[in-house]
Amino acid sequence: MSTIEKTLESLDILEQLIKEYEIVLYNDDVNTFEYVIDALIDVCDHDPIQAEQCTMLVHYKGKCAVKTGSYEELEPRCSKLLELGLSAEIH
Repeated sequence: MSTIEKTLESLDILEQLIKEYEIVLYNDDVNTFEYVIDALIDVCDHDPIQAEQCTMLVHYKGKCAVKTGSYEELEPRCSKLLELGLSAEIH
């Protein structure tokens, strides 16, 4: 096996080990745009523009990935979004 093949194989293994998850936020008919924007800023550390863009995508597309990372770092954030009355899941 060549050095390049070994390196590519190592990269494939590393990608499998460092699987990234994402919090997906879903549209609802309850929460206001301002409320969702504020929640994304507070919980997901979005800047105001990013939070507004994600909120618009959720409204018009029905869902949007709002945060990526390891399951361990996303789980408390997703729980907080749920506590705030938003619909979210980790995928």
